[in-house]
Amino acid sequence: MRERFLTFLSLVPALGLIALLFGASLLYGITQSLGYLPFIQQETLSLEAYRNLLVGPSAANTEFWGSLGFSLWVSGAATLLSALLALVIVTFIGERLRAGTGSLMLLNLNLAFPHLVWAIGLSLLLAQSGLLARIATLLGLIDAPAEFPVLVRDRFGIGIILHYVTKGTPFLILMLLSVIRSQTEAYSMVAENLGATLWQRLRYVTFPLVLPGLTAGSLLIFAFVFGAYEVPALLGVRFPRMLSVLALEFFRNPDLGSRAEGMAISVIMALVVLVVAATARHLTSRNL
Repeated sequence: MRERFLTFLSLVPALGLIALLFGASLLYGITQSLGYLPFIQQETLSLEAYRNLLVGPSAANTEFWGSLGFSLWVSGAATLLSALLALVIVTFIGERLRAGTGSLMLLNLNLAFPHLVWAIGLSLLLAQSGLLARIATLLGLIDAPAEFPVLVRDRFGIGIILHYVTKGTPFLILMLLSVIRSQTEAYSMVAENLGATLWQRLRYVTFPLVLPGLTAGSLLIFAFVFGAYEVPALLGVRFPRMLSVLALEFFRNPDLGSRAEGMAISVIMALVVLVVAATARHLTSRNL
């Protein structure tokens, strides 16, 4: 008990600073979303910004629901694909990755690049005027680069999803490998000796071991994608837009009264992430 108290006491300065910064930012965002804008002599709290977004009728209401659906689609698809790919790669070539670090370093090469740099690279590679389109034209697969499939700046967010899948999958692989390496191999060997098939070992041995780490990593990816700005702004289109892009658009509006809508979008985004995290935690606890 004494050791725990001393450990907590040593963390108090750092935790206090984090709580202060986070609490001040949260309070600032919530008060502005409620219309407290003293720099334009508006100090009365109200739910007008949320009303404009959620029920309208207004231009903000029309774009908000489309942006919310688009953000959930992009974040969910990128998270699900990254989790599935990471699980498959770790399951079927995990031993090869353990044997040496060369393949692991190659697999995680893109983690060294900032998101903005990686997005620019994908744009140069996958755009209709990009490298792949020109190579396909030279090989006679298409008649002109304009016939190349639209993979970036498309209304379905394929380019954004591809970006976050290629960045999120290596991140999850590192997390899952650290979990597997910390576990003994006796579980899988015992199951195999008892006659368990490959699928049964995956279902009843490997998957339960990595599920907590996979869930935590997937939540990090979802929260990051849902709130990211630079990649959706670079690889996205004007409509639909991610909520993060829409929020900044309201915040940068010359009409300072629009800042309330921008902050309200940010608060709603935080609530969505909390709901997704609570749901994932509930489902994970039921499966364990």
